[in-house]
Amino acid sequence: MRRAKRELRSRMRDDRAAIPEAARFQMASAAEERLLALPEVRNAGTVMAFSSFGSEISTKDIIARLLEIGRRVLLPYVDGRDLEAAEVTLEEPPRASGGGPAEPRRRTPVPPEAIDVVIVPGLAFDRSGFRLGYGGGHYDRFLRRLPDRSLRVGLAFHSQVVERVPRAPGDERLHLVVTDRETIDCRPVDS
Repeated sequence: MRRAKRELRSRMRDDRAAIPEAARFQMASAAEERLLALPEVRNAGTVMAFSSFGSEISTKDIIARLLEIGRRVLLPYVDGRDLEAAEVTLEEPPRASGGGPAEPRRRTPVPPEAIDVVIVPGLAFDRSGFRLGYGGGHYDRFLRRLPDRSLRVGLAFHSQVVERVPRAPGDERLHLVVTDRETIDCRPVDS
């Protein structure tokens, strides 16, 4: 399992890094429009996003637009082994974090129960809602702390959607995966 995940991580990093800049911008804009059109996002009070880094799909405009329309926006930061979320505002935007993704200026954790929607990064996603992260397990542990009502959304380039992500016990499932081409609903269908 570990080897399969390691190999897929390597392949997906390379594939994502190979996307030309102009195409990356267009695809990020398309995914942004899809994400912000979701009723759950439009009607959310509190949205936890992530600060894109490296070749990840850009979230800069998503964060700005959410703040402009009056949503409470949280960004993650790592505290020991745990992922926490703290608020960013137009007055206190995220700050660079020494070579990693930007983080909230103030590290005052917001309880997971306050989060309506969480937007999750990853290297690969499948149509069942499983994701391949970067290997630290931070998001899986954080997602377990969310209330059932919190919508879990993966954000990615369409090329990051694979047939099946290798799964291990403790891997958490997402409700939706939003890409530049489609919104994949991974929630079980009620019978």
